[in-house]
Amino acid sequence: MRKIQMVDLKGQYQQIKQHVDQSIMSVIESTAFVNGPEVHQFQKELEDYLGVKHVIPCANGTDALQICMMGLGLKPGDEVITADFTFAATVEVIALLGLTPVLVDVDPVTFNIDVEAIKKAITPKTKAIVPVHLFGLAANMDEIMDLAKLHDLYVIEDNAQGIGGTYTSKDGTKKKTGGIGHAASTSFFPSKNLGCYGDGGAIFTNDDDLAHMIRGIVNHGMYVRYHHDVVGVNSRLDAIQAAVLRVKLPNLDTYNAKRKEAAKKYTNAFSSIENLITPTGFCDAENKSCSSCDCHVYHQYTLRVISADRDALAKHLNENDIPCGVYYPIPLHLQKAYVDERYNDADFKVTNQLVKEVISLPMHTELDDEQIDFITKTIIKFVTQ
Repeated sequence: MRKIQMVDLKGQYQQIKQHVDQSIMSVIESTAFVNGPEVHQFQKELEDYLGVKHVIPCANGTDALQICMMGLGLKPGDEVITADFTFAATVEVIALLGLTPVLVDVDPVTFNIDVEAIKKAITPKTKAIVPVHLFGLAANMDEIMDLAKLHDLYVIEDNAQGIGGTYTSKDGTKKKTGGIGHAASTSFFPSKNLGCYGDGGAIFTNDDDLAHMIRGIVNHGMYVRYHHDVVGVNSRLDAIQAAVLRVKLPNLDTYNAKRKEAAKKYTNAFSSIENLITPTGFCDAENKSCSSCDCHVYHQYTLRVISADRDALAKHLNENDIPCGVYYPIPLHLQKAYVDERYNDADFKVTNQLVKEVISLPMHTELDDEQIDFITKTIIKFVTQ
């Protein structure tokens, strides 16, 4: 059996090596390293793939989220509601801009932001909601967009883990995640479903005026060289990373399909194990068929370990050369940087439970049946002994 990797970037690279190498060398030979043709071509190709009017590439996913908020004109003191159970970057940029983060609990089935908790958190100071498509599963965007419209709020999708997912609305229309809210951010960190070979990110929007503002912000506030019309930052996707992403983008649906197939095999293996709760698709949560659903692209395959020792399981897996991850071990409302007297621990019952139970298994495009069989049998033996 091949060595099991949490993310097998090397194996994936071997499948596209010739095209990647040629693309990188083409950039080097052109010496167009910043804002060159590869960046502009990738932008257009990603716009076509997502079905959005504007993609603005930038340096990383955290920058992308910050720039969305800058472009929307959010001001210090404005409240931004987001999920307690997610990576710190989501709340980090809110704090960096002097905005007021408002953390709320998540749904125990989907792990995504709880719409009822959002409703309770809205105040006259609320200006935006940031739903995170956590682990690759689309958040409940119908209800979030309805709520935002009712209260005149912006919606910024954090799509760092969900690129390529398709959300089906109640009326049957389908949209790619990242193309539903007023703006969206994503990350091209190497381990993402669409990852480059360094760092990178992008902002998506269908709003022409917002796109114009953001294009200035990412480039020092310039639309004409040395004319600084808005306060900006230096956040650009370099051309070598764009070249890698151009090779990978046509394969993204295939990559996501392979992840979904691996997830099905995991879930089938664990289906009768009472100590394990397997991840759901949004359609599952709505009691609909999920057989043809693409609402989950399985950036992570995350189990809940019930009535068993999650940390002991993680140690056991590592001892058997099976990598795993705990995303995330500490709720944001308990992180030293974001502790606030406004928060009542009792309001985060789901998150406080999830951080004790979740464990993510190897998930990538190169997983084979032998590896999945070994992983699942090792886990089942441990939790049932």
